Order: sequence, then C-alpha cells, then structure tokens
Amino acid sequence: MLGYIWQCFYSSCLRFWLKWFLRLVTGRCELQRICARCKAGALRTAQIGEDHTVFVFDQVLRAALSLKENGLDEHLAQIIQEKRIKEQKDPTFKLNLRQCLLQINAYNELFEAVEEVRKQVFDSENKEHENMLLKLWDLLMPSVKLESRITKQWGNIGFQGDDPKTDFRGMGMLGLTNLLFFSENYTDAARQVLSHASHPRLGYSYAIVVIFFFFLVMCFRCFLLAGYLAYEFDKFWLEEEPESIMEFNRYREKFHDKVKGQLQMPEVTLIMTVDQEK
Repeated sequence: MLGYIWQCFYSSCLRFWLKWFLRLVTGRCELQRICARCKAGALRTAQIGEDHTVFVFDQVLRAALSLKENGLDEHLAQIIQEKRIKEQKDPTFKLNLRQCLLQINAYNELFEAVEEVRKQVFDSENKEHENMLLKLWDLLMPSVKLESRITKQWGNIGFQGDDPKTDFRGMGMLGLTNLLFFSENYTDAARQVLSHASHPRLGYSYAIVVIFFFFLVMCFRCFLLAGYLAYEFDKFWLEEEPESIMEFNRYREKFHDKVKGQLQMPEVTLIMTVDQEK
C-alpha cells in the first residue's frame, strides 16, 4: 500500500520537480544524463530501455522503439526538438541514443520471433518436424539405431514417454529447435551432458531438463544462453553432489539465483567452455 501511494505521489508530483531541478543544475535532459553517465553497451542500453520514467511518459520515445533503422532519424529529430537539446553542446547524444534504440528494437523483434516459434505445435504429420526429431537422436546416440518412431528408447535421452511430442507441449517447436541447435553446434558438450544425465545416482531426464532451461531463457530473455545454461547446470549439479534426484528442484532454484545474479551485472560475458572428459 505504501509503495502504491509513493508511486502515485512520485508520478504525479515529485518526478516533474526532480527532473526540472536536475535539468536546471546539469543543463541536460534525462536521456542525456543516462547517455553521459553510462558506458556504451549493455549498461547504457539497459538504462534507456528499463527506466520506465523515460518511456511511460514519453509517447515519442515509445513510438521510436517500433521503427526500423530507416525510419528512426525523423523520430530522433523530434525527440531532440521536444527535449530542447542543443546538439552543438552534446554532439554525441544523437548517435548514442540512436544506437540504444536500435538495440532495444532489435531485441524486441528477436523476442517476438522466438515467441512465434514457441507457439508452433510439434506436428507428427509434418515431415520437417519429424526429421528434426530423428536428427536429434542421431546426434546424441550415433551408435544406437532407433527401433521405431514411437519407442521406449526415447527415454535414453531423457524424454518421459514413448513419443517425445508430448514433452514439447509447453515450449512447442522452440524446445525441439533448441535441443537440435545445442546438439548440432555443441555436439561434444551435448553428449557429455547426456552421459552425466545417465549417472546411476546423479542422473536426471536430459531432454526435459534442457527444455526447462529453454523456458528459463525465455524468462530471462537471453536467447543465446540455452545451451550454456544446460551445460553449466550439469557441471553445477555434479559439483554439488545431491543425495538424490528428489533434491532437483532445490538445486535448480539455487542455480537459477546464481545465473540471475550474473545477468544483473551489465558487463558480464557468459561463455561456454567445454571441459575435456578425463
């Protein structure tokens, strides 16, 4: 309740006078101050994109986020005019803001594209879908022949039933697409994780766990992290040595908090380094 009252007071009264005071003291609008104090890259773009006080109250800025590169300059000129920015005193501002808006717009487009893939239902009648599934098996189990399309063998790579399509219901084709991407581009890492998942005590359902991390990636909106998270969780799980699979949820939450903390650092770079098995 107190938070709601404070937000109303800040939005309706305090925010205006605070911005007026800062503009008077610094000679810069809020956007200029963000660009000046934040290093170029993730930190600056995140500040521009996440600061609701910038976008919620500014229709011109919100409109700029939906534009392609060739339509952005006109809106930038309008922003500069409305904010009464003197370009000769801040010659880098336009270029800096343009770069931030392009990055935010591209990110939003990527999220929409990924969401469209997630909405696609796995279709057993679709030859492309079926071929992707069979290719996944061949990549992970190259020395084992699949007896039939519907078989208990799918459990060997972590699916729950005889037909993997039932495990794609939540993530749709995004689950299969990412499983295949990880297996194609990081084949050694994927097979290594699968071998660990088959451990008699520390084992887990490989495919289901990897699909879960694709869901986690959707929540974090960091789409290139899927394979990284699957691989790093496998290392984390083995290092922690839980007593049984019944502790999976507790360690999953612990790993979630660890990654969330890393992603809150703008300068962090997450790189998957595949360890060679001894």
